[in-house]
Amino acid sequence: MGRTLLIAGTASHVGKSTVAAGLCRLLSDRGVDVAPFKAQNMSNNARAVADPDGNTGEIGVSQYVQAQAAGVSPTTDMNPVLLKPRGEGESQLVIQGTAVAHYEAREYYEDYWERALAAARESHERLADRYDVIVAEGAGSIAEPNLRERDLANVETARFADADVLLVADIERGGVFASLVGTVELLPEDLQDRLVGAVITKFRGDRSLLDPAIAEVEDRTGVPILGVIPHDDPGLPAEDSVSLPPAGRRAVHGTDDGAPDDRTVTIAVPRLPCVSNFTDLEPLARVPGVRVAYLPLDADLDAADAVVVPGTKNTVDDLLALREAGFDAAIDTFEGIVVGLCGGYQMLGERITNADVEGTGDETTVDGFGLLPVETHFERDKQVDPVTRDLAGVGPFSGASGPVTGYEIHMGRTTAIGEIDRPFPAARNDDPGGAATERVVGTYLHGIFENACVREAFVENVFAAADRERPEGDRDAHDPYDRAAALVAANVDLDPLGF
Repeated sequence: MGRTLLIAGTASHVGKSTVAAGLCRLLSDRGVDVAPFKAQNMSNNARAVADPDGNTGEIGVSQYVQAQAAGVSPTTDMNPVLLKPRGEGESQLVIQGTAVAHYEAREYYEDYWERALAAARESHERLADRYDVIVAEGAGSIAEPNLRERDLANVETARFADADVLLVADIERGGVFASLVGTVELLPEDLQDRLVGAVITKFRGDRSLLDPAIAEVEDRTGVPILGVIPHDDPGLPAEDSVSLPPAGRRAVHGTDDGAPDDRTVTIAVPRLPCVSNFTDLEPLARVPGVRVAYLPLDADLDAADAVVVPGTKNTVDDLLALREAGFDAAIDTFEGIVVGLCGGYQMLGERITNADVEGTGDETTVDGFGLLPVETHFERDKQVDPVTRDLAGVGPFSGASGPVTGYEIHMGRTTAIGEIDRPFPAARNDDPGGAATERVVGTYLHGIFENACVREAFVENVFAAADRERPEGDRDAHDPYDRAAALVAANVDLDPLGF
């Protein structure tokens, strides 16, 4: 049986995923058979992967990323329980890759938690039989008294996996030492005994200034501080929307390459309430001269050179929210390039039928933005597939061609009701897989901008439409997994962990 190390946190968004990915790459580079694991995740950023029987399911993006870092094929066992928020306090429950139902939190704990626990145990056992080391990632804080009895990702994982626990705390938000001491104090005694150390993340400044506080915390808790990781973003895909600006605020990603304004373009992305798989945009934000601007729903598009409507866990409700905010009028008068990804593709069509299957309201037909002559009919069956297709560069993707890869995770089938260009000519006649006009394209293919040919063609077309010159340079030169590994290796003492 493989050994398990649980990377637990004092709070959400403290750097657990980066530490876990870095350890996966470090151990893999040393010849260790290592795999990631997260018993329960809550994220709308998901990937299509294989289950143990060879069928297709979905897992949170962080475990997909960590599997890539470990150099192993991702499977549904690496994230056996996934909760995908869809609004109104509901989440879609996915167990070992398969969507089960929609539940509010209380219903989940009353009706399905025991099944989720059994699935997590089973998946961990399969991984532990196959790999020497399991790097498990916790969720949020490991020391929440109100959640302790049913904390699947932290407390239960530590116990059923017989795991050592490495605690991660973020200094950037302040109060890091109080968080460490308080977390240790609130842990059940059996989990306190499992603590092998702690790591402080996101530090800026002179490391030696922390020495007195570190000594005091170690004395109070008996837990050694094994490292202080400087503030640095290795470029790993984000797990959830905590990394995005809150609704009503805007944020810009990319363009830290020093390119002047006359050699940059801005890609506007509406900050949907139920946004999902927004990691689709990260490859664009790494291109020199490209700004990816997440905008409030009521923002104007005057400064935008292109618009990408991203995926969503609730197409209908987010479409209605956009219309209420006036986005339909803004996109109707926008003259630049427009891309719709998955739910965004569905919104760009003429209408959505059987809409109450997807939305939380009772409307059965909802008008789309009418930029593409397609309509979507929602069904309860969910499509989850890794995809390789031959792309015919049309519309905003003109100039790109050949095989592209990605994945589809969606409900609903979209059909053409007028003349369209087909990005994927070999797709089924009743489901074209995408649609395009001269300046608008929609597709179900998540991860499409991870394909260099598509990314290059799209960016070139945006610059051309904006009549601007592209700057040179390659911001993708450094592998994010290697960068995460280097951060951990240079700043964390791994000897007490036995690595």
